[in-house]
Amino acid sequence: MENPFADHRTWVPTRAMGRAIVVTAVLAVIAVVLGRYDLVVLAAPFALGVAWGLRARPTVLPELVLTSTEDPVVEGHEIAARVVVANADECPYDVVVVRAAPSRWVRLRHSDRPYAGELPAGAATAVDLAGPALRWGEHWVGPAQAYAVAGGGLLISTPNFTDVAPIKVFPALDEFRADDAMPHAAGLVGVHRSRRPGEGGELAGIRAFAPGDRLRRIDWRTTLRAQHPYVAQTLSDRDAEVALVLDVVHEAGRSGGIHGAASALDTTVRAATAIAQHYLHRGDRVSLIEYSYEIRRLRAGSGRRHFHAVLEWILQVRPSDGVEAPPPYLFDGHHLPTRGLVVVLTPLLNEHSAEMVARLARSGRMVVAIDTLDTSASVPYQRSAWGPLAHRLWWMDRENVIGQLREVGVPVAQWAGTGSLDHVLRDVTQLAAAPRVGVR
Repeated sequence: MENPFADHRTWVPTRAMGRAIVVTAVLAVIAVVLGRYDLVVLAAPFALGVAWGLRARPTVLPELVLTSTEDPVVEGHEIAARVVVANADECPYDVVVVRAAPSRWVRLRHSDRPYAGELPAGAATAVDLAGPALRWGEHWVGPAQAYAVAGGGLLISTPNFTDVAPIKVFPALDEFRADDAMPHAAGLVGVHRSRRPGEGGELAGIRAFAPGDRLRRIDWRTTLRAQHPYVAQTLSDRDAEVALVLDVVHEAGRSGGIHGAASALDTTVRAATAIAQHYLHRGDRVSLIEYSYEIRRLRAGSGRRHFHAVLEWILQVRPSDGVEAPPPYLFDGHHLPTRGLVVVLTPLLNEHSAEMVARLARSGRMVVAIDTLDTSASVPYQRSAWGPLAHRLWWMDRENVIGQLREVGVPVAQWAGTGSLDHVLRDVTQLAAAPRVGVR
C-alpha cells in the first residue's frame, strides 16, 4: 500500500502554535494602537514560549516498521504482530501516536484505540499486537500509521504509513473419521481393505499351499493338524482417490467466525479440510475441484506436502453469488476420477447444483453428497406475513430435490463431523460390490 503522504511528509504547526501566534499578534497591535504597553507584558510569555519550543525543530518523521506472524495459524488461535516506531532525529518527540488497523476477522490489542507515549531522540519503542483470528482466510494487519508531536506541542508530523502485513489463517479441522472401506481402490499403498486377495494385513481365509506361495505365509497350526501345508490368505491394502467438489456458486447464512454461527461456505471449507486430512493421513490421494463460474482444480496427491497444498488452495475459495448456473461444459466431470470416491459438498440451494450431482452419478462414478446448509437457515423476508409459509415451501422443495438425488443413487448426508460418512460409505460400498446386470 503506497503512502498517501509520500510527497508531503513534513512537520506542520499545531493549533496550539496558531493560537499562541494569534494572541501575541493581537496583544501587540492593541498595545501599539492604544499605547497600552502593559499588554506587551501579557504577550511576552506567548512569544517566548513559541520561541523556546522552536529552538530545536525536528526534521525527520518517525520511522515505522510493521511485522506479523510469518507462519500460518489456525482460526481461533492467537496471532502476533509488532509495530516498531523509532525516532532518528536529534529532537525528542513529546508524544508519538501509533495505530494499526487489522481486517474484520482479526482482533488485536490497540486495534480499536491508538498507542501513545514519549520517544526520546535516537530511541525506539515496540508495540506488541496480539489477538485471535476469528475466521479462516487471507487476512491482514495494517497499514500501521504513526505521527509525533514535538516542540512543546507546537509541531506535529504528517502521518507515516507502513505496508500491509498479510496473515494466512487456515480453517479449523473438524474431527472426522470414516471407518468403512472405499467403494473402489487402486494401487497398493493405502490402508483400505480391498476385496481382492494380495499382500496385506487383513486375513481373508486359509487355503491349501500352491506353487508360488511364500513360505512365511504358511499357517503352521492348520498344517500340523491337516498334515498338509496350508497358507494364510490376506486381502491387499489398497489406496483410493478421493475427489472433493466444493459447490461455492451461492453462499447462505452469515458467518460468525470460529465461535459463532457457520455459513454454508464455512461448513464447506472446514468439512473439506477435515475430509482431506483424514484420507491423506491414511495414504490415499485427494484432489479438489471448485464448482463455480471459473473451475479451479488441485491435482490429486498424497502426503503431508499435499495437505499443505490443500490448505493453501482452500484459502482461495470464494463464493461467486451468481444469478445463473455455471455452463455445463465447464463442469462435465472430465476432471474427476472414473474410479474412486467423489464427495460433493453443496448447500443444495438450487436445482443447478442438484443437476450437477445427478450428472456425475449418471456417468458411473461413486458420488456422495454432503449437505452443508444449516438446518436453522431461513429464507429472506422472514418477518413478512408470508415469510413462514415461504420458508416452509422452500424447505419442502429442497427435501424433494434431496429425495430425487437419492432415487438416482446419490446418498445425501448432513455434515456432522465425526462419522458423518460412515453409513453413507457403507451403502456405497455395498452398491459397488453388487453384481451389475448386463445386456448380452
